[in-house]
Amino acid sequence: MQSSGGSVALRIGTRGSPLALAQAAMVRARLVAAHGWAPDRIEVRTIRTTGDVIRDRPLSDLGGKGLFTKEIEEGLATGEVDLAVHSAKDMPTVLPAGLIIAAVLPREDPRDVFISRKANALRALPLGAVVGTASLRRQALVKRLRPDLQVVPFRGNVETRLRKLDAGEVDATLLALAGLKRLGVADAATATLAADEFIPAVGQGIIAIETRESDAATRSLLAAINDADSMTALVMERAFLAVLDGSCRTPIAGHAVIANGRVHFRGLIARPDGSACLDVTREGATSDAAALGAEAGEELKQRAGPNFFAPV
Repeated sequence: MQSSGGSVALRIGTRGSPLALAQAAMVRARLVAAHGWAPDRIEVRTIRTTGDVIRDRPLSDLGGKGLFTKEIEEGLATGEVDLAVHSAKDMPTVLPAGLIIAAVLPREDPRDVFISRKANALRALPLGAVVGTASLRRQALVKRLRPDLQVVPFRGNVETRLRKLDAGEVDATLLALAGLKRLGVADAATATLAADEFIPAVGQGIIAIETRESDAATRSLLAAINDADSMTALVMERAFLAVLDGSCRTPIAGHAVIANGRVHFRGLIARPDGSACLDVTREGATSDAAALGAEAGEELKQRAGPNFFAPV
């Protein structure tokens, strides 16, 4: 697979936000290094998604996570692009037929950060302060810790949200530390939230690379840059999510850590208002990651009962 130049070998599909483009560039750089290619052999194509077009409503009102992947996945299915680069936490629980996650990059720090100009920590916000977030998971965890706080919908890319915060639209917001790091603005964080208290979203911090299951050539190229531990963690977290039928309508958190050939997992489901939360832990061999994730999901499903997510 060595080449110093020539025609385009791979076409990457991605959203056009600064963070999405930075992530696509990371994937391209790893492929270039792994296969000895000139950078121009890999083309990056931006594809506008429904989630990028509709910005004035909460994601949960629009049908869930696939809003940031649907059009890109259509490009994969039709052969417009050869691979798609996503934030793993944006990917739907069930992928379209014929598409797979073929590789992931090493996981960045999966924790959330608290950002405010009015307090140095979530617990230090004034009574009744306004927190902006587009995530029902973050909303539920905020309300669990501080029931007095107001949580309002808050969408846009990282730069937009920071600008809105500076303009005083909200008193605080929460973002993924991984995204801030990839954009070179990690110093925007006021405080980093402990992963055991504020469990991350499934896949948070992982860049996932999706392709056609039938495209053996592209899958072989991607295998060279896959991070095995991060893939194991993602498989476990997504197995947990699949059992719970997770979407943007459901506050679900799940985080797996790999160490010394073993996986340590913690998962959580919550009511959107934070009034009830159930958590679960699992530990075992990495070879059992998928089964353990599904088992953890089944336990929470049984404990929660059918009415757990009823409107409150």
